[in-house]
Amino acid sequence: MENKVLIYVSEDGLVKVDVNLNKETVWFTVEQMGELFSRDKSVISRHIKNIFLEGKLQEDSVVAKFATTEADNKTYNVRYYNLDVIISVGYRVKSKRGTQFIM
Repeated sequence: MENKVLIYVSEDGLVKVDVNLNKETVWFTVEQMGELFSRDKSVISRHIKNIFLEGKLQEDSVVAKFATTEADNKTYNVRYYNLDVIISVGYRVKSKRGTQFIM
């Protein structure tokens, strides 16, 4: 399965996020969603946790682990969340920036 990376830049140029495309959807880490929605990653994590607790989405179908090489040159399995999660979090944080990304 091919993994593509695009770069999303907000209309005002203040936000720049690498967008991972894999399995015909977009995948973001908690950190990327925090950047996109201008929220602390703890806020994003709390919303994701609540989405799963409330049964809005099934974790096993919207979460994937991808190997990612960090600045220390070590490879880590990092949790990525697909577009369904990104949209759900965007609605919960009521971020205008999120609606710009989704459209």
